[in-house]
Amino acid sequence: MGSRIDDNAAAREAILARVRAALARAGKVPQSAAAREAHIARHAHGPRPAMPGDLVARFVERAAKMASTVERLSSRDAIPAAVTRYLDALELPPAIAEQKSHRGVCWPEFADLDWRGAGLEIDPRPTSGDDRLGITGCLCAIAETGTLVVTSSTTTPTATTLLTDTHVAVVREGDVVAGMEEAFARVRAACGGMPRAVNMISGPSRTGDIEQTIVLGAHGPYRVHILVVP
Repeated sequence: MGSRIDDNAAAREAILARVRAALARAGKVPQSAAAREAHIARHAHGPRPAMPGDLVARFVERAAKMASTVERLSSRDAIPAAVTRYLDALELPPAIAEQKSHRGVCWPEFADLDWRGAGLEIDPRPTSGDDRLGITGCLCAIAETGTLVVTSSTTTPTATTLLTDTHVAVVREGDVVAGMEEAFARVRAACGGMPRAVNMISGPSRTGDIEQTIVLGAHGPYRVHILVVP
């Protein structure tokens, strides 16, 4: 998998290098990253809703309205026990309940947590597509819309947010921002530009294509549970 990502990055850089060379020949030298950021910072925002002082509370409220469930924790170490409580409370059909067995995958940043002590079997690896539970972090979360922002990298495999039945996302309070504008500024700052993919997750996957009836889990997780930590 790592080799494929490296090949993709090399191919992307080769294409961009040819674009830069073509622009230079045409007398249009690309702006430096600093110049681009300055231009974006000067750009006036359109009308925006007023945000409360407590962005975390607003995020929790909006996420719940998008059909996510949310729990605020006192510490990062409380994550495994919170995941166990959530799984135990799920009302699943018997055939699915037998398979859940508290097994799943997580991003590498959570490999140090005491999963076994909470009765969980969690592997720090990308999902193979057959895992029912995926535990991830996020780059930031948007208070205005209750949205999780996830960027792609070797340490933040986005398939874990897309292919599992249950997605548990950990959000740090300091990573909750007001709106899309602040979120994209964080993406550029963290990734040195735009990464290969940016995923905006607002609750479970859903569709209303069939008889205008909302169905959850149509194109991704059936459920999204968010754990907010200090």
